[in-house]
Amino acid sequence: MTAVMANGNWDPSLSHLLGALEESRQNLPSSEEEFGFLSDLLQSKELHALVKVHNKILDNGKDEKFHPILSSSMQIALEVLDVILPRINISEDCKELFLLLQKPHLQGLLCAHDAVAQKDYFPRLPEIPLEVDEDEETIKIVQLVKSNEPLTGAQSAEPIVGATIKTDEETGKIVIARVMHGGAADRSGLIHVGDEVCEVNNINVEGKTPNDVLKILQASEGTITFKLVPAEGRGGVRESKVRVRAHFDYFAFSDPYIPCKEAGLDFRKGDILHIVSQDDAYWWQARREGDRDMRAGLIPSRALQERRILHERAHDKSSKEDVELSGGVGGCVSVCYPGIPPPTVCSVSPPHLPPCQSRTKKILYSAAEREDFDREEVPTYEEVAKLYPRPGLARPIVLIGAPGVGRNELRRRLIATDTEKFRTPIPYTSRPPRAGEVNGKEYYFVTRDKLEDDINAGKLLEYGEYKGNLYGTSSESVQSIVNAGYVCLLNPHYQALRMLRTPQLKPFIIFIKPPAFEFLKETRNSAHARSTFDENNSRGFTDEEFGEIIHSSERIEFMYGHLFDETIINADLSTAFEWLVVAVRRVESEPLWVPASWVQ
Repeated sequence: MTAVMANGNWDPSLSHLLGALEESRQNLPSSEEEFGFLSDLLQSKELHALVKVHNKILDNGKDEKFHPILSSSMQIALEVLDVILPRINISEDCKELFLLLQKPHLQGLLCAHDAVAQKDYFPRLPEIPLEVDEDEETIKIVQLVKSNEPLTGAQSAEPIVGATIKTDEETGKIVIARVMHGGAADRSGLIHVGDEVCEVNNINVEGKTPNDVLKILQASEGTITFKLVPAEGRGGVRESKVRVRAHFDYFAFSDPYIPCKEAGLDFRKGDILHIVSQDDAYWWQARREGDRDMRAGLIPSRALQERRILHERAHDKSSKEDVELSGGVGGCVSVCYPGIPPPTVCSVSPPHLPPCQSRTKKILYSAAEREDFDREEVPTYEEVAKLYPRPGLARPIVLIGAPGVGRNELRRRLIATDTEKFRTPIPYTSRPPRAGEVNGKEYYFVTRDKLEDDINAGKLLEYGEYKGNLYGTSSESVQSIVNAGYVCLLNPHYQALRMLRTPQLKPFIIFIKPPAFEFLKETRNSAHARSTFDENNSRGFTDEEFGEIIHSSERIEFMYGHLFDETIINADLSTAFEWLVVAVRRVESEPLWVPASWVQ
């Protein structure tokens, strides 16, 4: 006890209690065993730690409420994963922390912390009503500092407070149509969708149009004061945590149907977007992933964009002779509707979409090919999440491209860099072995009936028939290579992507694309490349074959481009191979965006 009492860090209350116990030892009706247990308990480090926590809570309780240090612990955890990832093979501590931070229970705890810190939880308490006469409407007065954020019901030239307004169709009054997440109006917590705008800077807006209100706002300086009638039945709005990969380009100022061009968010095909609100059926609110600008912007919803693309495809189909591609996959966006005036007021639903009349690239396809287009899905957005490299479980590398584009040579060179690391599955065939061929080396030789049974059972990733013999690659052979810890290299037909792109395999898909016709012809002829259209590889490519390579590549990209993780243009073989090596290293060492279902 003397040693404990001498410890200046020991809690005084425990010291006094221990002293009192010692003084009363002779008078207590207890055995030496009971006294020793109680004495040891009062001197234990565990009890001391609990008392310190209790006192800390009491000290903080003197304040009115707790204040979280930060509200983005989940994001910080992801950043820590990125930092320690290169060191997990060097430091056991880093490896242990890396695995710990990926445990679902810890991530759930961090998400719950952030939700509480951001006050993103239910139920939401109602606002305290203002004291007003019983016969008068409740009015709230909100003051905001004018900033570079949009508030408009028309084509505004000056962003203001981070909301949009419109004329209510039934009452004719000016109401808040949309509050942009992260904007000044949203941060205030006082302006909500459906609130009626009565006055702006003491100017009555009754009978005015959204453009009239916009002019008042544009003429205002410094603080802007709104007098609002709160909307009835207003519910809380939770910020979504959904991330998506965009499969089309979008430019707000070219879209005649967006309610507010200044509120729009431009993005490119392949960008990762954080969808913060999907409350509006036609216009979502989103931020680019990693963008420091906290204010969200408007983008077309999946339903609206699909409607645009399907409208374009229906128009294209009526041309009978050609398929028009505009802007790559994603189809005709706003630029496809020239000459149609934009709406003069903020509209919640888009007007009727007119036929697409934009300048488009024309590519001739056969009727059979065009039927493929009709059967394909409409790519707009794909929900994604980050997948971290898994030690000992490499993602398969899939090379997709047209015949003759150079996939086989790139694969051969990659295998040559490390024959103990890269593996390719051995295909099956129904043809008999030729002289010198060994079963299980060049091919697995099986009967046609066996191969047909496997095809019907869905065991083959791809299959085809050549000169009366069947050929195919089994799913099991690919999975066995992955399970053995090798990097599986695949060079399948593009139609096999549907079976390959699964949560079980998690492939990284690289599209090998040819350069322009003249450059393709020049580089292949200079390298004395042999035609892959000739079974004996005894001659060079013809101009028609070069054209077929480009034609097939454009068709593959149009139909399956939204499934590609990387595109490499094989203009110069050495340069293309360098890009391939970089891509493979990135898959092995960096967290990458994949379909969200792959990490759930």
